[in-house]
Amino acid sequence: MGAVSRPSPAVALVTCSEVPHLDDEGQHLLVALRGRGVDARPVVWDDAAVDWAALDLAVVRSTWDYAPRREEFLAWARRASSSSVLLNPLPLLEWSTDKHYLAELEAVGLPVVPSAFVEVGDGESHPYLDVEHVVKPAVSAGSRDTLRLGAHEPDRSRAHVGAVHAGGRSVLVQPYLAAVDEVGETALVFLDGTLSHAMRKAALLPAGGELVEGLFAEEEMTPREPSAAEVEVGLAVMAEVTRRAREAGVAAPLYARVDLLPDDDGAPRVLELELVEPSLFLDHAPGSAERLAEAVLHRLPH
Repeated sequence: MGAVSRPSPAVALVTCSEVPHLDDEGQHLLVALRGRGVDARPVVWDDAAVDWAALDLAVVRSTWDYAPRREEFLAWARRASSSSVLLNPLPLLEWSTDKHYLAELEAVGLPVVPSAFVEVGDGESHPYLDVEHVVKPAVSAGSRDTLRLGAHEPDRSRAHVGAVHAGGRSVLVQPYLAAVDEVGETALVFLDGTLSHAMRKAALLPAGGELVEGLFAEEEMTPREPSAAEVEVGLAVMAEVTRRAREAGVAAPLYARVDLLPDDDGAPRVLELELVEPSLFLDHAPGSAERLAEAVLHRLPH
């Protein structure tokens, strides 16, 4: 009797309709997976024709349009996770799509960029009107609806808070940490819980700038060797994420990005924890797409 051939595992790399064939790094991952015998394909998350039960694994990647449609996106994630293995897992998507998680990270002692939340109905003032600061929705991605404002622009700042509130969204306000203009932001990329590589992101928000048009602001990226202090903070954040995943009864994240800024003393602080659709810069870090592909193989249901 001849050997029975098994079908290749079916893995969706989940994207949005604006980039239905994935971005460059998504293509790198697609090639790495197919080279390992995986039936990998890009799938648009809100395509009603997709049979999620026919997939062994759905890996969220370039779903960059989720922020203005968060509830719709999470409803999709619940449906997909009920019939397929969703990565990152649903509880982590629910938690990390709203930047109120920064307050929770700070509450457990992690160094976070100072953050104030202005809820709908609380007015338009905030504690950082008298310093340079950043105003953004608590649910946002790609620097959309985000402004860098000076101490001389309190009226514009309040107006932007009001504009975000008018859409029913909470606001996050943070002081602008000026060291980023020279040092840049450090993005630590973790694949399957292990630090894979790091990138330097040049300062993104111009003083007195306008709102970003399109899905995201273009980023200027270069490889970076993170400092020991940055790695220590990144590992501490990942330990907390893993603890939360365990508490929720789900797997630790397949991928994560911890974005750090230097404070006035040069100490790293967490700006964002990206667990949904972050760029992982696989096209900038040789071998990283292959490492992520191997991690995906290890997550396939047996």
